[in-house]
Amino acid sequence: MPAKRVLAFVMMVTALVGCGGPRAVTGLPADSTGPGSKAVVPIFLATSRERSDDPAKPYSAGRSQELNFAAFDIGIPAGHRPGRVETSGRAPDPERHFTALSYAPIADRRAFVAALDAALEQRRPESREIFIFVHGYNNNIAESLFRNAQLTHDYAMGSVSLHYAWPSGASIPLYVFDRDSAIVGRGGLAETIAIAAETKAARIVLLGHSMGAYVVMEALRDLAMSGRERVLKRLGGVVLAAPDIDIDAFQSQADDIGTLPQPFTIVVSRRDRALGFSRRIAGGHPRVGSGADIAFLQSRGITVLDVSDVDGGSHSVFASSETLMKLIDNSRLMRATLEDEQAATSPTALAAGAAAVGEATSLTVFLPARLIGRLATVPPAQ
Repeated sequence: MPAKRVLAFVMMVTALVGCGGPRAVTGLPADSTGPGSKAVVPIFLATSRERSDDPAKPYSAGRSQELNFAAFDIGIPAGHRPGRVETSGRAPDPERHFTALSYAPIADRRAFVAALDAALEQRRPESREIFIFVHGYNNNIAESLFRNAQLTHDYAMGSVSLHYAWPSGASIPLYVFDRDSAIVGRGGLAETIAIAAETKAARIVLLGHSMGAYVVMEALRDLAMSGRERVLKRLGGVVLAAPDIDIDAFQSQADDIGTLPQPFTIVVSRRDRALGFSRRIAGGHPRVGSGADIAFLQSRGITVLDVSDVDGGSHSVFASSETLMKLIDNSRLMRATLEDEQAATSPTALAAGAAAVGEATSLTVFLPARLIGRLATVPPAQ
């Protein structure tokens, strides 16, 4: 990558995020049981980051050749506003900031599967789902854990939350380092999905954000190319939010994967400035998350949600938008699209869902070809 492009990218992103300030910290070692926290969200962690001797930063940006496992309890602050991740660069205040209230390393894969199963058994059979979140570029361990907890809390997920953390450098100038780390981290995510497939989960849902979406596609490709179709079939839904992936690279990945797990949803925005910067670095090659070639995505059985006009259409609008939270909570079509495809195939569900989407005029839904025909047969609402 030419040095001038890297410099331009750093300058533009720095201008976008402002002065920044100190990065989020976990709050470990925890010295309280979380008085002041609004809620506590358990998060399981599988990571290809190296373990750190610093108790405040249990995992570094170093790349580990083996997966490390842990369990965290993340406190949601009493003053939390939906869509936000309130953090501190110093000792966090549980009333004002996301805080890691506990941290317990898990010895190995076998113990990790047992811990996930124990958490699943605490839920009703219909709620025994594992939600895997994969963070994006420029995240440290605290920021990515807190984002997972925020999503779990604000979207009222009943799932067991499993966070996959790949070794991001957590620094704006380290875009190339992060892109390389995404390749390094794909095997760890493939293994994490395989681990989830060994559990008693009724369903596994996978969400990748930004560069994390690239890790997701590479992991799915790894599973397909190594003949682990059984693991792929255990996935009950994949969502790519603002994927920072070259459209040609995505087509190649999709071809290698073959039949994509269903339902498969991509959230795009034409107003995503971060992806605009990424496109400039790539010499003008369009990114999937910018809404490039939606027709191709539809032809591959992918549902596309265009959030360009939803709450600003920013790079993290999938996590920050209260509009989306309300829509997904109330729309049967959105729940079906993101969670259970078979529920969407009935005319009743499609009619009700289409009406709900129609009320959210700022959101555009591009259905895959297999659903467009079904929707066309739904009689108009009276």
